[in-house]
Amino acid sequence: MPWTETRHADADALAAAVAGRLSAIVDEALAARDAATLALAGGRTTPPILRHLVAAMRDASKLTILPTDERWVAADHADCNARQLREAFAGVDGVRWVTLAPDRPRGKADAGFANAMLSTVEAAFDACLLGMGADGHFASLFPGAANLRAALDPASDAAAVAIVPDPMPVAGPHPRISLSLARLLHSRHILLAVTGHEKHAVLARAMRENDLMHLPVAALLHTAGSHVEIHWSP
Repeated sequence: MPWTETRHADADALAAAVAGRLSAIVDEALAARDAATLALAGGRTTPPILRHLVAAMRDASKLTILPTDERWVAADHADCNARQLREAFAGVDGVRWVTLAPDRPRGKADAGFANAMLSTVEAAFDACLLGMGADGHFASLFPGAANLRAALDPASDAAAVAIVPDPMPVAGPHPRISLSLARLLHSRHILLAVTGHEKHAVLARAMRENDLMHLPVAALLHTAGSHVEIHWSP
């Protein structure tokens, strides 16, 4: 099966378990390759995970972190995912940060900056931590986006794509830059953290139905050769 599902008693237990998993992956990567790279989601599910991870972190001097997606906003904007990640890792020295948007983006969302930055991270991510919306989106790969099918093409050469959600989400109503499915799959470990019964029902439907245009997360689950570690709590 291309996924495994671990159920946790509550959101706190999920956060602690996923953080422990990420910490172990980082330790393994440092031991094997003397470097580690994490692609981390923003949103509401990940901050508790990151708090646990930071508390357990022993060495960040050879760690690279990037967001899985970014809003087309200034680096100091409240909705900036990179800002959220930096704040989560405040006090941790030595992290190499890779961003997906210029500090002061102008005009229409454009993935050129992100793809240039990602060209410096050619190796597989050691771990990719994703969340999922109630509409089945992950990263910023939203149903209704005009270029969704291309962004979900596992054979795509694009590491990042510009996405304009349609309709625009209430939380973070901005154009986005997202890692493509192809680049997300270029990860040694993919973790999907989901909380709540409503989202679990969406996830269960995506497991049954490979309807990627209406439930983009189905593409993550059903792409040949992929394996997703699902962590869910009520």
